[in-house]
Amino acid sequence: MGNWLIGLRDWVDTRLPIMRAWNTHMGAYYAPKNFNFWYFFGVLSLLVLVNQLLTGIWLTMSYEPSQSGAFASVEYIMRDVDYGWILRYMHSTGASAFFVVVYLHMFRALIYGSYKKPRELIWIFGMLIFVVLMAEAFMGYVLPWGQMSYWGAQVIISLFGAIPVVGEALVEWFRGDYLISGITLNRFFALHVVALPIVLLALVLLHLLALHEVGSNNPDGVEIKKNKGPDGIPVDGVAFHPYYTVHDLQAIAVFLFIFCFVIFFMPEVGGLFLEAPNFEIANPLKTPEHIAPVWYFTPYYSVLRAIPDKFWGFVAFAASVAIPFLLPWLDRSRVKSIRYRGWMTKAALVVFTSSFIILGVLGIKAPTEDRTLLAQICSVIYFSFFLLMPVWTSLEKTHPEPDRVTTDGGMGGFKALMVLALILGLAFVPLKVAGSEAAYDCGQIPCDPIAIDLENTASLQHGSALFVNYCMGCHAAKYMRWGRIADDLGISEELAKEHLVLGKDTKIGELMHIGMRTQYAKDVFGAEPPDLTLVARARSPEWLYTYLRSFYADPSRPYGVNNLVFKDVGMPHVLLGLQGEQQCKPAWAIASNGGIKRDHITGENIEDEHHPCGRVEAVDGTGQLDTASYDSEVYDLVNFMTYMAEPMALQRERIGIYVLLFIAVFFVFTYLLNREYWKDVH
Repeated sequence: MGNWLIGLRDWVDTRLPIMRAWNTHMGAYYAPKNFNFWYFFGVLSLLVLVNQLLTGIWLTMSYEPSQSGAFASVEYIMRDVDYGWILRYMHSTGASAFFVVVYLHMFRALIYGSYKKPRELIWIFGMLIFVVLMAEAFMGYVLPWGQMSYWGAQVIISLFGAIPVVGEALVEWFRGDYLISGITLNRFFALHVVALPIVLLALVLLHLLALHEVGSNNPDGVEIKKNKGPDGIPVDGVAFHPYYTVHDLQAIAVFLFIFCFVIFFMPEVGGLFLEAPNFEIANPLKTPEHIAPVWYFTPYYSVLRAIPDKFWGFVAFAASVAIPFLLPWLDRSRVKSIRYRGWMTKAALVVFTSSFIILGVLGIKAPTEDRTLLAQICSVIYFSFFLLMPVWTSLEKTHPEPDRVTTDGGMGGFKALMVLALILGLAFVPLKVAGSEAAYDCGQIPCDPIAIDLENTASLQHGSALFVNYCMGCHAAKYMRWGRIADDLGISEELAKEHLVLGKDTKIGELMHIGMRTQYAKDVFGAEPPDLTLVARARSPEWLYTYLRSFYADPSRPYGVNNLVFKDVGMPHVLLGLQGEQQCKPAWAIASNGGIKRDHITGENIEDEHHPCGRVEAVDGTGQLDTASYDSEVYDLVNFMTYMAEPMALQRERIGIYVLLFIAVFFVFTYLLNREYWKDVH
């Protein structure tokens, strides 16, 4: 058998030089012995690229690239495709992880001069990869067809309209229509799954070929090819395989642990990876309160917003992406590595990194006068770093590079942590000064806390009955199926049909469509009431809980009620019979220590005259339940709606525990394997 396989290998190799390619790029490719932490991110970039390609292929099998079906198909993947939620989370988390490792990979090039001669072409290919990656991410960002996807695309595409003469025509060409529509979606889908991946793979191949032609850089900036032994092998190098393949396995294990922790325990990452508005279907008639791109675009978006003029803002935006291409020719330093550079380079890099972080954070937040000023200052720092680089790299004093690579580990862990603390501190202080929020999470008032318990089956069962009885008369939950609720909550099919399913002809496996006819809803409310399947993810359970407890009497409104959380609410209070009537009262005055201000004599709370409607007070005898009992009912309802928003949440966390345990064991194995291989390498 072995001889047959060897013969097959040789037969193929004479016609396709596989072994020569293997030796050139792996087996006989010699890399410096002193790679450190910063050199892991190249291989991690390749790992994430493979993840994106494989998960993307599987997702396209169930995705429908149409205006009417895109959002629903994503929810179909999440809910009805076996383990489709894992594929979606792997892809969405992988998109952010891709930019994390790429940004760190680029930062390594900055600190060790990996763009300097003879590696200029490697840097150019790398920057082209970054630009194509941005385009690929933007196209993919639109595909879920949520609110932020739609309006983010609207804002970004409209930027090209600032280009004189051809701008508007270019915008129309991008959209494929006069407005963003299903044609735009189809166009972006084709680019995302076919055209851009081909370009990306070609650039990655060219990047690797250029790298292996001139050799890898190292933390000392020493060219190991200049010092070879009698056998022609660099004396400061080791074969990439097996030494760095086993070495990189450790980094892969650590990365996978973090990656899988995010997937299984916090896939949204507070709205950074999956934005809350994207859990609502795109609505051209409803503009989000704040439109912001996904986090990896926000530094450049902040540069755009920092300039009030649309054209010059676009120019600055384009320039901020383009100027790093010139880095090999802007850097005039005689040495590559930051280890041997002067204090000016180190100071400039710290300030540049802090300003880049600030720009990224500001791009997420709604603009204010102070934030705009801070963005303008950081934009100036960003461009000054590149434009002034020829000056300070030429003037600063450098230390001589060693003739051989060193293995001293650089500045060490403690100093590295101190530098990181300095960078984060320089970013935090300005953001703290200019970044105060203008509103509460629940509109006019803070959200009331709620501890969701998806393992409380009794609560979920009662909440499902409340949802059907009180909510589904007007609202749909059209991405959820009756059968799944029955199975997950331990409700028999008979009970489901008797107590949950609306109508005699409704089948247990059907989606939970609206109980009210669409046209009748439009006649009564002016528009079809929103679907509630994902409202707990779009708004948060805390928002829902506070909202359902904050109705108050307001005769000026069409249905006689208003709401502290959702001002000028356009729906009746369907739980009024349970809660009873509430009256709006002035908010309590806030003391300097953050607590409620009290009268020094009576000890009673003092009302804030400038905030006449900041709390509600129940009117006794107007409802069937007392306040505590009503809050319990609302808790069960919100608990059920949270389950409905992500019915696989408990399963996701249970699987996650086993996955993390496996990766932990895998890391121990890779650590021991790496130590065995490297024990004789000095």
